Amino acid sequence: MDKMPGWADAVLVPLFSLFLAALLSALVIIGIGEDPIAAFKLMVDGALMRSAGWGYTLYYATNFMFTGLAVAVAFHARLFNIGGEGQAMIGGLGVALACLYIPWPNWYVALVGATVSAAIFGALWALIPAYLQAKRGSHIVITTIMFNFIAAAVLNYILVNQLRPQGAMDPSSAKFPEPTHLPTFQDMFSTSSDQLFRGAPANVTFFVALLACLLVWMLIWRTRLGYEIRAFGHSPSAAQYAGISPIKITVVTMLISGGLAGMMGLNTTMGEAERLVMNATEGAGFIGIAVALMGRSHPLGVLLAALLFGFLYQGGAELALWTDIPRELIVVIQALVILFTGALDNMVRMPLERMFAALRKSERPGDRSARSGPAE
Repeated sequence: MDKMPGWADAVLVPLFSLFLAALLSALVIIGIGEDPIAAFKLMVDGALMRSAGWGYTLYYATNFMFTGLAVAVAFHARLFNIGGEGQAMIGGLGVALACLYIPWPNWYVALVGATVSAAIFGALWALIPAYLQAKRGSHIVITTIMFNFIAAAVLNYILVNQLRPQGAMDPSSAKFPEPTHLPTFQDMFSTSSDQLFRGAPANVTFFVALLACLLVWMLIWRTRLGYEIRAFGHSPSAAQYAGISPIKITVVTMLISGGLAGMMGLNTTMGEAERLVMNATEGAGFIGIAVALMGRSHPLGVLLAALLFGFLYQGGAELALWTDIPRELIVVIQALVILFTGALDNMVRMPLERMFAALRKSERPGDRSARSGPAE
């Protein structure tokens, strides 16, 4: 019998972890002499109560959906892909090459082509760590984190020596042609009387991320490959005994994971900057780990966790702008969420398991007396 219902594991454990992280964050805010309730109200107002704030929140959430899905897919095969940062960088390079060197007729055709290019570049960047894990036994954590640094160096070299326009000083590519510019939420939802999402970078890539959530759900729970990935993650030896190739599953899973991380480049490179710049990922590859942990590696959970972290990012920017609370406090809150949803998961889970066990135990005597009926 399960120690805790599935819904409780998916809902209660993350909520209690978030509550504990919020409680400690409030104590930190009090410690620096600020009012935590006023700070929370300011975060809500700046991130959720105005359309521009929503635009920034959804922009950040789009990044975190792609990287969270990438980590979640790898988790299902018991692979810890922490190379999402580098895979997103190289995915952005794929987007830039597709936009700069292919004459697209319009933005939606360009979006399809750039999506394919980003996924291929991200997948190829994950291929070498996957091969080393599958064939040579090199630990995926070590190789993927090393490839983050290699990706940054490769991207810097290409931007400075290959893609930088003549006479430009900053390490970035030329502006993408007009047909590749994606419509923003302001373009899509504003009217002549009301300018919604004014100045916000949220764009049509958000809907690509939602589609990715749906496709990942279908892959993991509705296909044979997804079953093999989950079986391998639960027990590699049993999966191999059943005829599932560990080499194939390791490589294919990492290719899918890397492709999803690479697709984040659509949002930052094609959707916002409309050119390739250094450091466009801004740590989103690492935030994807927290998103996948909090979302329990389920696409719906990843979506909700990505929205939460998007709120934290935008709300943190509001705090830094209007109060004396430093922007780095949001990093502290993120670290606390990761701490409670990851390293201290059992601290939340075990009391809940004891509570549900006690509830089941209290129900048993009544069930037996009901079955036995009245005494004759």
